[in-house]
Amino acid sequence: MKSLITTLCLLVVSAGVASGQTQVEPDTALRMLHAQQQQFEKGVVRVADNVYTAVGFHGANTSMIVGTDGVIIVDTLFGPTSAAKAAEAFRQYSDKPVKAIIYTHSHGDHIGGASAFVGDEKPDVYGTETFGSAEGVNKAVDPVKAKRNVRQFGRKLSPSEITNRGVAPAGTEDSDRGKGFLPPTVTVPSSGLKTTIAGVDIEFHIGPGETDDAMFIWLPKEKVLLVGDNFYSSFPNLYAIRGTAYRDVLNWSESVGKMAALKPHAVVPGHTMPIQGQEAATTALKDYSEAIRSVYDQTVRGINAGKGPDQLAHEVKLPEHLKDKPYLIEFYGTVPHAVRAIYSGLLGWYDGNPTTLSPMEPKLKARKIAQLAGGTQKLTERMNAALAEQDYQWALELSDHLKWLSDGDSKLARKVKIQALRGLAASEYNAPNRNYYLSYANELESGELSDLWF
Repeated sequence: MKSLITTLCLLVVSAGVASGQTQVEPDTALRMLHAQQQQFEKGVVRVADNVYTAVGFHGANTSMIVGTDGVIIVDTLFGPTSAAKAAEAFRQYSDKPVKAIIYTHSHGDHIGGASAFVGDEKPDVYGTETFGSAEGVNKAVDPVKAKRNVRQFGRKLSPSEITNRGVAPAGTEDSDRGKGFLPPTVTVPSSGLKTTIAGVDIEFHIGPGETDDAMFIWLPKEKVLLVGDNFYSSFPNLYAIRGTAYRDVLNWSESVGKMAALKPHAVVPGHTMPIQGQEAATTALKDYSEAIRSVYDQTVRGINAGKGPDQLAHEVKLPEHLKDKPYLIEFYGTVPHAVRAIYSGLLGWYDGNPTTLSPMEPKLKARKIAQLAGGTQKLTERMNAALAEQDYQWALELSDHLKWLSDGDSKLARKVKIQALRGLAASEYNAPNRNYYLSYANELESGELSDLWF
């Protein structure tokens, strides 16, 4: 793992990567993503004498705590197929029956494979009082969220296009999603819980962050902390581009701060490799909490100074002493996405500028932009020039204007948008961004998307 950290740090320094910018030279982007791949190489990691974590068997991790007369499983992967393979790998370390299953939160990749760990003896299954609230109450938009989920994770990308998912491998077995889910039978109260299971002293701490129903698990004798998705080796996904309800960023920072206060000797994330050694584990948690809080505080200061989300998304940066930390590189979440989510979560969509209070509808704005450019032909020429100059974001924006114009070449606009998306993707080391660009380009090219390009 030291070689991975060294590789990533060298790549970040050589690329001149700054917080809030996930575009680098294409070769560098690929090298960075390939180096990050080591964070989820398939295998079982021994975290302590009686604690084992299976990494890379699906997108998330599953862990086994060995007790006197049984074992405890923390998180159970996406479905029984992947979970069964992890369970088999665990058996080389213990064949004791499963006495308890713990869900750190209710995201599907952590709860769908529980049945694969269960034998004749039915274990207790632990979840929080709010278990099931991970995605909020926005089920009305599930159809479009499902499409955006496919794009974010690159589920339909070809082998030549896919790299990884930032904190997880690509190409996971997803056909049995949730088929092994076992509902919680023991509710962890909001005050937390301290108990003994299979002779193992164990503490359940409520810790909202990526989800409101999250908790972290502390083994006081082993000094091992199992943190779910409130920490992993990437800048956190404070907002997911597939679409989520507001994730309370301040709560997230505070929860990670509480984890750091325990001074663990090992941290087991919900994704990516465990971090071992008290100094390394505790420092990582402190840095993570500080990074989240810093982005929140900078955004709030900017909001109260009257700045809008577009401006703040380009201004807010990680503190200088944190930006090159390997566990804060923006492989999964990004600072600009976080800033926009914080703004919207605290104030809603309106940025306070009366100009944006009732903006023009897209077709009318496109006509006026074309007039400003000197006509539709001139706008088309500028779009083509932007693409040729590899100014891909500007080419995208101009293509979106051109598509609305009745005298414009909509087929050309679509073609330019496809090329620009692939151009942006090639330079992206943020996996969700990269996957989304490529997936959307493929949908445009196949004709799957409507003329509105939604």
